[in-house]
Order: sequence, then structure tokens, then C-alpha cells
Amino acid sequence: MGYKEIYARYRQQILAGQLKPGDRVPAIRTLASELQVARKTVEAAYEILIGEGYFVSQGAKGTRVNPELILPETTGKTAVPAPSVSALIQRESKGELRLGIPALDAFPHKKWLLISGKAARTLRADEMILPPIMGYQPLREAIASYLNISRGLNCQPEQIFITSGYRANLRLILAVLAQPSDKVMFEDPGYFFGQKLLKRIAPNLHYVPVDRQGMDVDYLLRYHADARFAIVTPTHHSPLAVTLSLPRKHQLLEWAQNNDSWIIEDDYDGEFHYTRKVIPALKSLDVHDRVIYTGTFSKTMMPAMRVGYLVMPKETITRFSELGEILETGMSLLPQKILAQFLSEGHFYRHIKKMRTLYQQRRRMMLDALQACFLDVFDFELTDGGMHIVAFLPRGTQDAALAAIWQRHQLRVLPLSGWYMQTQKRYGLVIGYTNIRSVEQARELLQRTVQETRALLG
Repeated sequence: MGYKEIYARYRQQILAGQLKPGDRVPAIRTLASELQVARKTVEAAYEILIGEGYFVSQGAKGTRVNPELILPETTGKTAVPAPSVSALIQRESKGELRLGIPALDAFPHKKWLLISGKAARTLRADEMILPPIMGYQPLREAIASYLNISRGLNCQPEQIFITSGYRANLRLILAVLAQPSDKVMFEDPGYFFGQKLLKRIAPNLHYVPVDRQGMDVDYLLRYHADARFAIVTPTHHSPLAVTLSLPRKHQLLEWAQNNDSWIIEDDYDGEFHYTRKVIPALKSLDVHDRVIYTGTFSKTMMPAMRVGYLVMPKETITRFSELGEILETGMSLLPQKILAQFLSEGHFYRHIKKMRTLYQQRRRMMLDALQACFLDVFDFELTDGGMHIVAFLPRGTQDAALAAIWQRHQLRVLPLSGWYMQTQKRYGLVIGYTNIRSVEQARELLQRTVQETRALLG
């Protein structure tokens, strides 16, 4: 019996309610003797269970099921849970402090409309049939050129596959390259829409903790070295906005090469780095072509565009092309034509440069307003970039209830704990700032919640 089987048995017993929070489990030496396995085997299983929050070690008192573990109700009683991230997400356009929404007031609307009109007027008859499955060739060329210059890649246009965004990227990659039994690793905490999708399409899904240096690659190597895929946000982690350290990047790349595994790099806002030179993508270090680079234009331009892309490793192009013909219908051609011209004429480069300066200013405005309105309520760990701020709660775990209060005041923040899938969590609010125009505006918005926030948190 290996440590994975011991881990799986305990996890199943806990989730089934056979082991309850606070229950004591056998000592490592005792269990090793009973199962006739090495102590290190049991130690490895216990370390994973402790790391994921199922167990707690209490020294001389032994090891127990985490007394603070909250499990689904199994007695038939109706519980009233705290609001979840899904319940708090509002898809309508109303509200302030929304996450992932670029500065709409700074978008070059006039230039976009001029290019849009020209693209519509020059639409040829042969372009009115079916769009190319892998994308409009001039757009693929423009994206490849941009990535090679700005993100440090070395890719060719034929490696670019145009999609409808983040979730389409994940679905297509796993459909082309994964088997149902393949182990897929996802960051914890991690993007909540990614979690929800992967639960449906990746039966063998596991999680890797994230700390101040990004994904804990040592944890991956120790407990899940046999994984086939690792999905990572290395430039700015979602949502903690930390950057994967250079030693960990090399560790991760070496793991992928040695194990014939794939790294899916989600570079969702890598352009927005403020405190030093923009960090090249993880893919730029990938000499063995084991990284599948993905991105979208939702964060850099507008979410409504619904245009994303992925960079196919050269050895996989045929497989993506063949299955793409079955799974994909091809993105609408007109938006691709507009975007291709916007990129090729240099407007996108200028827009990104402008946004980088603007977001740095607006983040400072938001931080100043938060400090003025909520002195000693939140802690902040200032990172090198990103499009949101995480306001950590130094005390308490009521971030879901707090987010619900702010939402009632039309402030579309989200609770940090809702981004976690395992039991060890941090608590706070994830706050967008990209559409804040002044410190005064930020203070006015935050003042709506001051009294209720302080009442809740004591």
C-alpha cells in the first residue's frame, strides 16, 4: 500500500462523515505497523492531509481530524451557508470595484470605431462563408508578433489557435491532449470559474497550495509528480497577484520535461506589471516546448469581445487542427479582422503602455482610500502588478458575509476564501480598482460600507 492510497482512504472517510472533525487518528508508528508499511509512507500521507487541512497535528496530543473542518450537511437538516463566490458574482454591468474590467473610460473608442467601419466595408464575399477554424490568419500573425516582442516568446503564426476565451482554451487543450485518468493540478487558491469548469471536465483534479512565491512546486514534486497537467498563473497569480519565483519556474519546467507533462500558462494580465520591468512569460524560458501559453483580450481591451488564443507546442499542431475541426466552429470573422488591424497598426501597444501607467496611479488611489476609511481593518501585501487589490482580514473569517454587505451597496468585491478549494484558507476581500478615477471617488464608494463593516468585524 502506498501513501496515495492511505491519503485517499482517510479523505473519503472524512468526506463521507465516517470520521468527524476532532476525531483522533492513529499515530504514525501504530498505523505503519498495522498496515505493514514503512513509517515514511504513512508520514507522507499524513503530511498531505495536514497540508490540505483535513488533519491537524497537536504534538504530544497526537493527530486529529481538523476540528474547524466544515463538511457538507449529511443529516438532512437544512443549513444556511455563507454566500458563495458564485452567489456573489453579478454578471450585469452595474456596480463598482468589479474584477477584471479594464478602464472603460480610457479605451480608444474612436479609433476602434474607425477600424470597425473599415473592416465591415471591406468584407469580401469569400469571407462571408465559414471562418477559419484556427483563426483569421492576419490576426494569428499579429498575435504571434506581439507575443514574441512583448512577452518574450518565440512562436510562429501557425502555432496560434484563436478561441472564445479562457474557458474555451482549457476545454480545447484538455480535449486534445488529456485522457480522463490524467491528473490535472490547479492552484489553490485559483480562479473560481476555472475551478468550476475543471470539476466537470477533469475527473482527476488536484490542488497545489500557493504562497508568496507562487505555486508551491516542491509540494507538486513531492505529492503529485505523476501529474500530466499543471495549470498556473505565473506572472500574477489569480487572485493573490504574487509572481512565481524564478527558481520555481525552472523547477516546474524541469518537472514537465522529465515527466513528459504539460504546463498550461494562463497569462491573463501579464502586461500590467508596475514596480520593475515587465516580467517575461514562463513560456519564454521553455526550451523543450512543454508550456501551452494562453491569453485573452478580456483584461487588456474589453470582456465583451470574447476573443482568446493559445500557443500550441509544435508537436501538437496536427492534433489541435484535427480535433479543432470537430469541436470548434471558428470565431466570428469580423471581430478578428478589427482586432488584427488594431494590433498590426500599433494601437494595442500604445493602449497597453497607457494602461500600465494609469493602473499604477489608480491602484495608489484605491490603497489610499482603503487606508483612510478602514485603518487597522485590513492588511495589504503590495505586489508588483495586477488589476485588483487583496485586502486581507488580519482577524476573523467572515469575508463572505463582509462581501455580501459591500455587494448590497453595489460594490462588486468578492471574498478571498471563495477562491480556495481546500480547507486551509486566507480571508479578505478581492477588490477591483481599474475604473476608479480619483481618491475622492474611491473614498465616497467605501464610505457606504464603513459602519456595517466595523459592526460586523467588531
